[in-house]
Amino acid sequence: MTKKQKTLLYRILVAAVLFVPVYLISEGIVKADLPRWALFCLFLIPYLTVGYDILRKAALGIKNKKVFDECFLMTVATMGAIALGEYGEGVAVMLLYQVGELFQSVAVGKSRRSISALMDIRPDYANVETDDGSLEKVDPDEVEVGTVIVVQPGERIPIDGVVVAGSSALDTAALTGESRPLSISVDDTVLSGSIDMSGVLKVRTTAAFEESTASKILDLVENAAARKSKSETFISKFARIYTPIVCYAALALAVLPPLFLLLTGGSMAGVWRDWLLRACTFLVISCPCAVVISVPLSFFAGLGGASSRGILIKGSNYLETLSKVTTVAFDKTGTITKGNFEVTAVHHSPIEEAALLELAAHAECHSNHPISLSLQRAYGKSLDMNRVTDVEEISGHGITARVDGRTVAVGNERLMNRLGVEFLPCHHVGTVIHVAVDGAYAGHILIRDQLKEHAREAVAALHRLGVKRTVMLTGDRKAVAEQVAREVGITDFKAELLPQDKVAAVEELLSGGKGLAFVGDGINDAPVLSRADIGIAMGALGSDAAIEAADVVLMDDDPLKIAQAIGISRKCLRIVKENIYFALGVKAVCLLLSALGLANMWLAIGADVGVMILAVLNAIRCLFVKRI
Repeated sequence: MTKKQKTLLYRILVAAVLFVPVYLISEGIVKADLPRWALFCLFLIPYLTVGYDILRKAALGIKNKKVFDECFLMTVATMGAIALGEYGEGVAVMLLYQVGELFQSVAVGKSRRSISALMDIRPDYANVETDDGSLEKVDPDEVEVGTVIVVQPGERIPIDGVVVAGSSALDTAALTGESRPLSISVDDTVLSGSIDMSGVLKVRTTAAFEESTASKILDLVENAAARKSKSETFISKFARIYTPIVCYAALALAVLPPLFLLLTGGSMAGVWRDWLLRACTFLVISCPCAVVISVPLSFFAGLGGASSRGILIKGSNYLETLSKVTTVAFDKTGTITKGNFEVTAVHHSPIEEAALLELAAHAECHSNHPISLSLQRAYGKSLDMNRVTDVEEISGHGITARVDGRTVAVGNERLMNRLGVEFLPCHHVGTVIHVAVDGAYAGHILIRDQLKEHAREAVAALHRLGVKRTVMLTGDRKAVAEQVAREVGITDFKAELLPQDKVAAVEELLSGGKGLAFVGDGINDAPVLSRADIGIAMGALGSDAAIEAADVVLMDDDPLKIAQAIGISRKCLRIVKENIYFALGVKAVCLLLSALGLANMWLAIGADVGVMILAVLNAIRCLFVKRI
């Protein structure tokens, strides 16, 4: 608990200790012959002890011409009850109202701490090695791109970079929500905010501190609360209109019935006191704090719960929009597939598979193209450049080279046709690389982009959530797109799309109604992420442009988090609606009973404080997120 919360708790305890014996005396449970004025003074002590700040806020509100708020309602209601001689009920209302305020403060603090835990990822320093070999702690802002920094066990990585020396296990839970340590070694990329758990690492920075992952996450989280949902905006407007209305209604309840009786000649004995007490009860019941507190708390807790799972939602407005998604469109490469090509088969080769891969890898040894790199990985051994001569790259066709004195051609069907080599077509889906050696066909190599680990489960989970349509939008060939869509269970696809074609496809999907989410990671996806109702970026490996354009960022690139994000948003909106309907429903019934004289102050306390506590408890459920 904070110091402020502890102070309020002590005031409540002191006031309760002072209140209980006086209340027992006033009710005759404890015999003591005290005059009326003495009871008033004794009740006034716990009343002022627990409620002086409420009275002060109400006075300041009147002074600043911002009269109608819950402090004003509590002040008028409790002072009215005391003025009418209901000392015990007036003090009890203030005491229990402050109990509710304390409970609400603790609940908000718990939700805020769940988000504030992310703030711990901000590094305080970076270790830079000096000329004499010692380490100097410097401000991360002062570290230039390309600097080699040293990260010791137990320290946070301050800036994104690539490991140049050492190996370790990283705790990335604060970034991705994944509790399992990540093993890294030389040439692996590391993200700022991760914790080095074992070995000493030397990292060459690849970004400035303000552009590193930790800084971007903090910026997203800090700005999320500023983007309010339609529900929050409505509740704020509702409270500004509702509170004056109930104040005037209470005034009318206190004045009009007695005036009517007076004009009609009815008996006035005790009438004014009865209706004034009804009006005070009406004010206590009508306090809108349960709705005003629980709705933003629900969204705040929802954002915190999502953040704890590595799902960064940029504001409660996006959380609300996400809950209404009925169609999800995906980019393929980097979203459904890993984006790293792998050799999956060798077909129709008259020579050994290993020998064919050796020749193809050496012929492609001077290229950094993803397909060339996949051939080199499949060969699995270091390449000897001295074995390769006369390399010629033929644009749009492939490469020819001499390897160990033999002429090797590696490329597509057009290259084989150009060289006059008869080849065998491949009936499998993927990228087909034909190989010819000394003018004779030597077979073909099938290369495919691999599906992400949870791609199938992600699409299935979306369908279970009630997402009606899943669509894949890709620039890849139709045959490849069709097979990927079939393997993961996507209902529709559009292939061979340029970036502007993707925007047109999204426009077409939007014309069918609201509720479209687009998931992508590449820089060419930024226009589509902005155009969709909700843009979801694969954040850990995604481009800066995609992350900037998106409304939701998945820090670990796991497609299963898409369904989890939608599930969190729907749970949050469901809880918001539950609280609104429950609070307003209970209050409507109790207000009617109060107007009819069937509700006393104790029922009013239950309708106000009790409902607020239940609504806050319900809102806190948004913090707890189940793994899918």
